[in-house]
Amino acid sequence: MTVLITGASRGIGLALAVHAHQYKAEVIATYRGDDTPAQKGVEWHRLDVTNPVGQKDLSTQLAGRPLSLLVCNAGVFLDRGHQLDTGYPAELWAQSFAVNVTGVFLTIQAFLPQIRAGRGKIALISSQMGSDTKAPGGSYIYRSSKAAVLNLGRNLAVDLRPEGIPVGVYHPGWVQTDMGGQAADITPQEAAAGLWERFAALSLDNTGCFECWDGRPHSF
Repeated sequence: MTVLITGASRGIGLALAVHAHQYKAEVIATYRGDDTPAQKGVEWHRLDVTNPVGQKDLSTQLAGRPLSLLVCNAGVFLDRGHQLDTGYPAELWAQSFAVNVTGVFLTIQAFLPQIRAGRGKIALISSQMGSDTKAPGGSYIYRSSKAAVLNLGRNLAVDLRPEGIPVGVYHPGWVQTDMGGQAADITPQEAAAGLWERFAALSLDNTGCFECWDGRPHSF
């Protein structure tokens, strides 16, 4: 089993990479910074998911390596604490959507040959903040980008079903990461363990699903 995880240098992505390695998967993971993460048992590649040239180059490097699972985890939350009257500048919208939405699509597009070769699955890490039923206000950019990811996943599930490729969208929980804060409910390890079970259960029977890390279906 070969797994590719984007945005895996820390937080949920790193916990997923470690968990997958513990389950004897061959783990390929990407990071955006300058320093290669030190986690052993993981094959690291530097990748900016917003760069289509970089996506194509990495796909070429991994040609001939079928993927069992692609996890699109890379994401940013740049508008925390912004005020409606004075915040949310246009460039922040562009940066956020470039990573959280366009980056997801570019990743899937680049690695479709490997997914097809491996008869693999696609998992998109979104958030309950993208759900229409979770709308308490604020964080407009992040919420909108995660809603777009949810829509993207649902439509991909339709288009890829005839090829036997299931697509799932997942809320990882409120996790103790730089993004979630230390007051969050669960650790990255708990989130990773639950998400790994969700990925294992993903099939054409539930393709297009939006589920929580613990298996509860999430309302759209």
